[in-house]
Amino acid sequence: MFEVREKPQMVERALLVRFYFDTREADEAESLLAELGELVQTLGIEVVESVLPKCREMHKKLLCGTGKAAEVCELARAHECDVIVIDNGLAPSQQREWENLADLCVIDREEVILDIFAKRAQTREARLQVELAKMQYALPRLARMWGHLDREGGSGGGQGGGAARGMGEKQIEVDRRLANTSIDRCKRELETVRKQRKTQRKERERLATPHAAIVGYTNAGKSTLLNHIAGADVLSKDMLFATLDTTTRRIDLPDGQPLLLTDTVGFVRNLPHRLVEAFKATLEEAVLADFLIHVLDASAPEIQRFHDTTLEVLGELGAADKPVITILNKIDLVRDPETLAALERNFPDALRTSAETGQGLDDLLKACCSHLSDRVRRRQYRIPQQRGDLVSLLHREAKVLSTNYEGDDIIIQAVVPAVVAGRLEPFAQA
Repeated sequence: MFEVREKPQMVERALLVRFYFDTREADEAESLLAELGELVQTLGIEVVESVLPKCREMHKKLLCGTGKAAEVCELARAHECDVIVIDNGLAPSQQREWENLADLCVIDREEVILDIFAKRAQTREARLQVELAKMQYALPRLARMWGHLDREGGSGGGQGGGAARGMGEKQIEVDRRLANTSIDRCKRELETVRKQRKTQRKERERLATPHAAIVGYTNAGKSTLLNHIAGADVLSKDMLFATLDTTTRRIDLPDGQPLLLTDTVGFVRNLPHRLVEAFKATLEEAVLADFLIHVLDASAPEIQRFHDTTLEVLGELGAADKPVITILNKIDLVRDPETLAALERNFPDALRTSAETGQGLDDLLKACCSHLSDRVRRRQYRIPQQRGDLVSLLHREAKVLSTNYEGDDIIIQAVVPAVVAGRLEPFAQA
């Protein structure tokens, strides 16, 4: 599998290619190629040129015809490139054909994303997910990864003793068996992680604390939003896939009730299905949330495509029917009146925010309160001092706003979840 080489004197040079087969796809193909450039640069690789060849039809062997493929390879050699990155997904056989023709390393978008994920994963869960996705990707490509795969293992018998044995196991068979063993191990360990998450969620459900997941296209500003609202310290940089690990923080909404906010990994167009599968343990936070906060980069020219991509991935995860608060983030970077008018037309219900400056975040918190208005009640209780268990219940599972003493009673004002309010109804005051 392609890895970024850690040699201080070596500069990686990449030629980027995307083939398209219909003139109507030209604009989107150009956009995807530009996004691929950002992904490759995220790995610290220099992009020397990007080319966008149009093909009349798709060829099974190389995606394009052999003549056009030869032109691409010649261009890569002329630029002294170390790698050709093809934005279209490559089958293992196509990848081998390209490498034989170019005599260079040839990778596709999926491998670039996997390498970014491998560099960014921090927690044990994320590392396991990346390892699983990489092994699943590499398994059918073992033949291109090693030059010794036709070598056989030695048989057991020597000159003087031991029964003669049959032909040994070929190296490629050994490697495939080891790869499958690693895949099984990753799956088992991820299942353990999912069980731990399930236990944590049960505790949250017992406390009836509402939960919102922040979702959106990569680099839309999700982590910056969480940092600003919750005082978190999640890595937030102007780069793709800065966040791979989920971070959950508890905040208090303006009406006093608590809310758990979870930052999730960003989505991207043509996100490989195996990555969606591998990261389900992380992305399932979006499925289990009470509602979603969909963050859009208002300054992105292709905001509509980014919006549609996020909804598509949420649909794959089974979270398409969740209530959603849509926000146009980075609105402070949009100064063109026509662009602002277009955003208003296309996203009439979206809130305008800037996670960097704090603009519009009060409106976001109020919208969260509205989504949860039926879950809590603001009540005043008169509780006898000997009922310390009820006072503890309020402090543990509600938001206590004030506490006063009147004779032998404790007067408590609190924002109370509906399930707790029922238990305290005999002590409620009008």
